[in-house]
Amino acid sequence: MNSPAPLSFTAFLQCADYSLLRYLTADPEQARHAPNKTLRQVKSGHYVEVLPTPLPTPRYVIHSRSFFRELNLSESAASAGSFMQFFTGDPTVAVGAANADVESTHVLAGGWASGYALSIYGQEMYHNCPFKNGNGYGDGRAISVLEVLLSNGHRWEFQLKGGGTTPYCRGGDGRAVLRSSIREFLASEAMAALGVPTSRALCLFVSRSETISRPWYSPGAKTEEPDRMVDEPAAITTRAAPSFLRVGQLELFGRRARKNEHPRALAELEAIFLHTLEREYPDIAAQLCHPEATLTDKVLAIAREFGARLSRLAAHWIRVGYCQGNFNSDNCSLGGRTLDYGPFGFIEAYNPMFQMWIGGGEHFSFMNQPISAVTNFKMFCTALVPLLGQDAIQELGKILEALPEIMNREMNRMWAEKMGLAEFRMELFAELHALMAETPVDYTIFWRELSSLPKHVAALRPGFYETRGGYGQDSVAMEARWAVWLQKWHAALGQEGRDPAGVSAAMKRVNPKYIPREWMMVEAYRSATDTGDYSLVQSLHDVLDDPYGEQSEAVAALYYKKKEEKFFDLGGTSHCSCSS
Repeated sequence: MNSPAPLSFTAFLQCADYSLLRYLTADPEQARHAPNKTLRQVKSGHYVEVLPTPLPTPRYVIHSRSFFRELNLSESAASAGSFMQFFTGDPTVAVGAANADVESTHVLAGGWASGYALSIYGQEMYHNCPFKNGNGYGDGRAISVLEVLLSNGHRWEFQLKGGGTTPYCRGGDGRAVLRSSIREFLASEAMAALGVPTSRALCLFVSRSETISRPWYSPGAKTEEPDRMVDEPAAITTRAAPSFLRVGQLELFGRRARKNEHPRALAELEAIFLHTLEREYPDIAAQLCHPEATLTDKVLAIAREFGARLSRLAAHWIRVGYCQGNFNSDNCSLGGRTLDYGPFGFIEAYNPMFQMWIGGGEHFSFMNQPISAVTNFKMFCTALVPLLGQDAIQELGKILEALPEIMNREMNRMWAEKMGLAEFRMELFAELHALMAETPVDYTIFWRELSSLPKHVAALRPGFYETRGGYGQDSVAMEARWAVWLQKWHAALGQEGRDPAGVSAAMKRVNPKYIPREWMMVEAYRSATDTGDYSLVQSLHDVLDDPYGEQSEAVAALYYKKKEEKFFDLGGTSHCSCSS
């Protein structure tokens, strides 16, 4: 079967299908507050229509060729003037291009922002809201401008990160800087190549004239907090996902229904839940479209599947060495994918409590991510309680109670795959985990080298941080422990009787060779910010597009290496604030 011809940008716009605007309700007060670009309370409705703020004198930085191919979008679209115009905050180019069934045609020349609630590790938050009641949380600088339904049945929503102020801006400027935009672009596309469920990055543009002041670190600063204000170029990343619906959105409407804050509160909760069902779980929606299926049936079915997706997501994160860093409910996608690349980081020297963000705490650290996921699932369940009767609430509680064990099974399956085993062996893993932390090892290099099934410690030594842990204190004793573990591991592999070449190949499919190491991204965004040279951004993106491939010796020399000593404890490289 021949593949369909790639779409021009104009043809792509004709795939517009605004299901969110069609099925959900706008803020009833938005007309009175037009243009809705300053902070205010939004007390009801699922979204607010708001125009993006165009990026002045924009310049192209990068686009994702792999995502263009997935969208069947012509490569030439990236250089089209209308493409730049649209994705730098002036979507008037879309007027007249979209499907005629969209009723709010004026929205085609604008966009929308959504409100949501915030829970931090299971604690409902109100005091961070300017109004102390939760009516000020939401998309403060992310404005959705397009939703398409492609011929293959896939639906995508496109959001401008840094697209300007909204009613939820909480005093912010609505912008993103080039530094954080490059990080988001590179990381989200790398995660997709790694096989981790994630939002995608379509393109990135920067302003030649607009700068934004942000707190950040001086070169060489080893302070925990940023030590100066820096003027950085304003930028817009266009990110995409089947939806940007979050646990926090269900929470917002769940809280309002629970407190009976207005007459339509319960109806709004039901509407956004049913929209989540259609957007994120279309297979389940199709199965439950018959008249006998109740709302309770749908809630419980989604709860089971969402819990399973969260379990797989947390296992994927740990598999590839990713730490979300700020896994609040408002950063937890209802589709079970990675969302909001802010204070994230990829682990290098292994530490189970690794956390890139100085404000994250141990509860959002690397190995605690499954627990954080369960906590967000609990808030998801709490939000839906107003829709259920007592028997269904008890059934939902059973699903919640069962999730930690499901999560544990998924983690054990993942660890077994990383070790090349058909069956998880707790004792073997426990010994390995202790050695990895005490040595410590470079998480990515260690697992990749282990994938070649070495029998001697010397083969693993390139992944050891010899001056930062137990190895440097007593290398002889540490190597003896590693040698014993390797013997036990090979004995376990031998007991399973599988072909060694097949085991090695399978391990290399789950243990990547290349990840977005922070110091690499720092080099890329500094070159882009300081000199306007985007070649390092493109080069790193190209390498990360094939994270499991061996690639060339030249690529390996540049990108397959440990974090240098000079980068440890360095602000903005080993740790960062949430400034973006």
